[in-house]
Amino acid sequence: MTQPHHPSDPHRLHPAGPQPVGPPPAGDAGYGAPVPGPQAHPAPGPHSGPGTGLDPWRPGELAAPPHAPVGLAMKRRNPVAVWLGLPLITLGIYGLVWYYRIHREMAEFDPRRQVPVAGPLLVLLFLGWTVVAPLVSFYNTGQRIADSQRSAGLPVTCSPVVGLLLCFVFGLQTLYYQTELNRVVDAYRAPEGTRIVLPG
Repeated sequence: MTQPHHPSDPHRLHPAGPQPVGPPPAGDAGYGAPVPGPQAHPAPGPHSGPGTGLDPWRPGELAAPPHAPVGLAMKRRNPVAVWLGLPLITLGIYGLVWYYRIHREMAEFDPRRQVPVAGPLLVLLFLGWTVVAPLVSFYNTGQRIADSQRSAGLPVTCSPVVGLLLCFVFGLQTLYYQTELNRVVDAYRAPEGTRIVLPG
């Protein structure tokens, strides 16, 4: 005949199975204590920049105040490669790609501004024979780069007049414009496509 276990018997059985006796081990979440779930980490906020009044962004910190204007960081490029190296390697195709991409990046950098994306490239492709239309397009591009500098809270140093004149000096307008765009990129020091905070 099986003898009933004494209440102090460490081998007694619980209806749900064997249970340990004594205080729980250090760090043990058992004994009915709720098991902590995964800790939620705050999503990284946008990068700060000139004129935002924010400290430099760090991972895990929410840098953007509510309703702050937000855009996407542009890509930093080597001005000499944009002007001479890559166009030579690609037989001029890169120059068209660059012209399209900088307009797309400026449109994403500050959505508050209306920046045409495909239009300037189409001008070069289909109206290049007019000579005048590409010159007007390059002048307008210089104005858009100046607007991007203004959106970033930087002093405006890009002159569309200078860009237009450089069109007649070995096509140096691409080197000049990329140098001015890099000033905006360097102000944020954020990877391409990163969400950034713009001055209100």
